[in-house]
Amino acid sequence: MEEKFLEVSATPSNPNWEKMIAREEELYKKTNDVRSEFERDYDRILYSNAYRRLKHKTQVFFLPKNDHICTRIEHVNNVDATSYTIAKSLGLNTTLTRAISIAHDIGHSPFGHKGETILNKIAINEGLDRFWHERNGLDFVDNIELLTNVNNEEKNLNLTYAVRDGIISHCGEIDESSIKPRTEYINLENEYLYPNQFAPYTWEGCVVKVSDKISYIGRDIEDAISMGILDKNLDKLYDLLGISKLENINNTNIIGDLIYDLCSNSSPEEGLSFSEKTFEKVKLLKEFNYKYIYLHKCMKPSERYFELILTEIFNTLNDTFDGMNTLQKLEEAKSFYPKVMDSFIKWISCYWNIETDRTNLKNKILYDMNKKSDYSKAIITYISGMTDSYAIETYNDIVKY
Repeated sequence: MEEKFLEVSATPSNPNWEKMIAREEELYKKTNDVRSEFERDYDRILYSNAYRRLKHKTQVFFLPKNDHICTRIEHVNNVDATSYTIAKSLGLNTTLTRAISIAHDIGHSPFGHKGETILNKIAINEGLDRFWHERNGLDFVDNIELLTNVNNEEKNLNLTYAVRDGIISHCGEIDESSIKPRTEYINLENEYLYPNQFAPYTWEGCVVKVSDKISYIGRDIEDAISMGILDKNLDKLYDLLGISKLENINNTNIIGDLIYDLCSNSSPEEGLSFSEKTFEKVKLLKEFNYKYIYLHKCMKPSERYFELILTEIFNTLNDTFDGMNTLQKLEEAKSFYPKVMDSFIKWISCYWNIETDRTNLKNKILYDMNKKSDYSKAIITYISGMTDSYAIETYNDIVKY
């Protein structure tokens, strides 16, 4: 297929290239390093702990016994594959789409979108800014995740602007018939206030944004069929897809058709676009998923369980706040919750302004322990990084008394 976007891709010939590859500070460079700037970003994300933990975070279905049901890490890899195919076909920078793709959900909480809703509820109750995973993802790559460099120093990831922008701009809940990148070079940390506020800065970011929706719509249907949730509504799905009941409904067919339609109907002038017929089908598929999958009654018991877990963890840690004496309070609480407090102390000590050993830490101080709001925000961020199983384990350690 014709590489229609070659002239607007993220390459050195693009007039915005220097802005795309801008970093807060220069990374160390080995004399024998053959990687591009975006390849270096890809590797830094791939080796981060936050990326590794995605394999134990819910996509839609919680702790499935079936190993073939999608988890969060499989979803980001699906987005990686989908965005690569689209970007390659259109002549865009596949390395940039791959880096954005594997990082785009790095800020997701345990228990999927329900966990995100619960953490947002806690944040609002504490008088904090709303919690949303795209913003949290930017916070993780900018401030939370640490990698050890060649000087044995632990520093933040310091990714390029284009990748950071793709993370916070990836919101897949899109209803626009056409997507184009924005022209403004904004301060992502200060000017981005809510999901989908701005279009991505690059065409590659736009590709990931669309690929996110393409990837989850089909895969969630396939998983729901495997789980038996759609048995009573398969006829509706066949009618919606416009296929014979003799055919199999699977993720491959759904994704393949959507990718081909998008690549056929997109151009730099018109933007990334589906045909009118396919765009309408995508909207109907999304509505179908919400009605018969995401809001299915079988999801409700586990969602109540998630709220109990995350709220109890937050309250237990939040009750230890005592300004600059918080470390002492956490140490005292070890007599009841040794594992819980020990893990949290180890984590927050990397980011607060209480004197602890920071010999090899070269990251930012994020939390002022003179501010209760900073402490509450730290706890929410800490919880958001947990896997499903670790959140459950932490909760069980708290309630064992």
